[in-house]
Formats: sequence, C-alpha cells, structure tokens
Amino acid sequence: MIPENTTTPKKPIIYPESDGQPIADNTEQFQWIVTLQGGIDALFKDDPNVFVAGDLLWYPVEGNNKLRIAPDVMVAFGPPKGDRGSYLQWQEDNIPPQVVFEILSQNSTLPEMTKKHEFYQRYGVEEYYIYDPDKIELEGWIRTDNQLTRIEPMIGWISPRLGVRFEMPESGLEVYSPDGRKFCTYVELYNEVERARERTQQARERTQQAIERAQQARERTPHESERANRLAEKLRELGIDPDAM
Repeated sequence: MIPENTTTPKKPIIYPESDGQPIADNTEQFQWIVTLQGGIDALFKDDPNVFVAGDLLWYPVEGNNKLRIAPDVMVAFGPPKGDRGSYLQWQEDNIPPQVVFEILSQNSTLPEMTKKHEFYQRYGVEEYYIYDPDKIELEGWIRTDNQLTRIEPMIGWISPRLGVRFEMPESGLEVYSPDGRKFCTYVELYNEVERARERTQQARERTQQAIERAQQARERTPHESERANRLAEKLRELGIDPDAM
C-alpha cells in the first residue's frame, strides 16, 4: 500500500498593513509629511506610473513579514498609481521606492535613524532626505557606486528624480517644483485659491462696469445728436449758418 501524502499545506504569510505606530509624534511633523506627500503627488499627477505615499509599510522581501519599514514619504517610479494597504515590492515588478523622506521629531533617536539608513542603503533607495523642523536642518544622500553618499551642500540641491529644489531660509525648509512654485500647506493653498477667486471677481466687476459705461455712452449718443440738430435749426432760424461756425 502506498502511504498517502500527509504534508500540511503552508499557511499564507500575512503582511500587516499597520505597525501600530502613530503617523507622527506632533502636528509639525504631520504637517510636513502631508505637505511633501501632497506636493510630490501633485507634481506627478499626470504620470500614471509614479506612486507616492506617506507612512506606508514597505516590505522588500517576499516571505519575510518582519522585514519592513514605513518611510514618512516614499516615491516609486514605475509602479502605477492606486490605493494600497502596504507596498509589497515583489508585486511592484520588484521596484523599490527610489526616493524617501524622513521628518524628525523629539522622539527620533540615533539608533532608529541609523537602522533606517542601513535599510534604505541595503534595499535600493536612490535618494534619501531627512528634515529636522526643530533644528531647521536638512540632510540628504544620493546613491553613487551603489552607496548612499552624503549630499554637500544641500541648500539649492535639485533632486535628480523629483526635479524639486531645496532651500533653507531662516523660517525653515522650502521645496520648489521645477516651475518655481513652492510646496504649500493645505491652508496656504486654500488662501491662494481664495485670493485668485477674489481677483477673478474683481476683474468681472471691472468688466461689467466697463460694459455699463459703454452702454450708457451709446444711449447718450442719439440724444446728444438730436440736441445738436435742434440747436443748429434754431441758429438757421436766426440767420446763422452753424456749418460756418
């Protein structure tokens, strides 16, 4: 008798979509994550194959659900846009995020950031940026000869992948898109839209006023012409030739 195969099927590996950690430790850190993610996403809104995410777990190796990291902001060129619960690299044509950002908080530690740097180095990140809003410090690394090499200087640096420019006035980090527009918070964008709406409304009002003045001028013209004709007729009755005046 041939014994039956009693091999137990392997259980599917679950890749959790949350690590139980908060997105940010404070409002400023959260604001920077949202501003960078939104600004970059808007920058590539017309490219269907640029995926931008904030605080999304990235699993680089299939079969290992312990090996993971959640960059504050990550950008992957190649994978299509769309919603994801996590970034499973083997399902994305094995394309790692090429650009990542980390925003520091008072809870960020040197061992934590060292571990993240090693992860990004090992798993193929091309550009890595760290911003500390408390100290107003920006650091960056770019992959050269398969090593993440520090960028010096960072001020005025233009990201090869994103095309954005980094500036650092006394007020803090400013990021500019290739067309020169600054990345803005939602409130700043809202205020900009409101100002544009007000300018448009004022332009409409000026146009309407000009139309009304033109209409009034057209209405006055026949009356003025009639009045001039009556005056000329009276002058002729008095023996005066108005054409000779």
